[in-house]
Amino acid sequence: MGLNADQLRSGLDAIAAAQPEMARALEIAGYPEPRIRPTGYATLLRTIVGQQVSVAAAASVWSRLEALLGEGLPPEDLLAAEFDALRGCGLSRQKQGYARSLCELVVAGSLNLEALPEDDEEAIAELVQIKGIGRWSAEIYLLFAEGRPDIWPAGDLAVQAGLHKILKLDARPSEKETRQLAEDWRPHRGSAAIFTWHCYNNAAL
Repeated sequence: MGLNADQLRSGLDAIAAAQPEMARALEIAGYPEPRIRPTGYATLLRTIVGQQVSVAAAASVWSRLEALLGEGLPPEDLLAAEFDALRGCGLSRQKQGYARSLCELVVAGSLNLEALPEDDEEAIAELVQIKGIGRWSAEIYLLFAEGRPDIWPAGDLAVQAGLHKILKLDARPSEKETRQLAEDWRPHRGSAAIFTWHCYNNAAL
């Protein structure tokens, strides 16, 4: 599961003790709520289903898929489903390819989501084997589902924009700059990422 409230608080307190701008932002915005997702196949499949559609549309597709395949969409059953049946649930040709890639890796045992490598970069490398799962999606899974404390999705535009506000930068930092700015926050960068999202739309900052 993701980082809990105590972990978020301790991580942010450690960063704020060494970074006055973070301490100021924390005083104004307060601590963020935890962002927690279940570990495992279904969470990654939901990520694929939800790509480039609204939350409501993704929920509707998921409900239709569960009506067809059963709760949790067992990977073996999804692999056995007909193309037109899945398309009738709202799963496009491209997303069917992504979903089948995930299911094939899980069924074959090539991807064990209960035993990903402890090293974050190695875990990301395993997850991006899945078609349709890029680095950002892998990082979000490791942060929200596994609660890895030092995940820092530097390519996320909202993380960049949140950092821009928190640190009072002249412009939104690039991915490279975002990565560099957070180097001193190890091993608590996951807490910092969640805080940047929390600050992103805060008008007081």
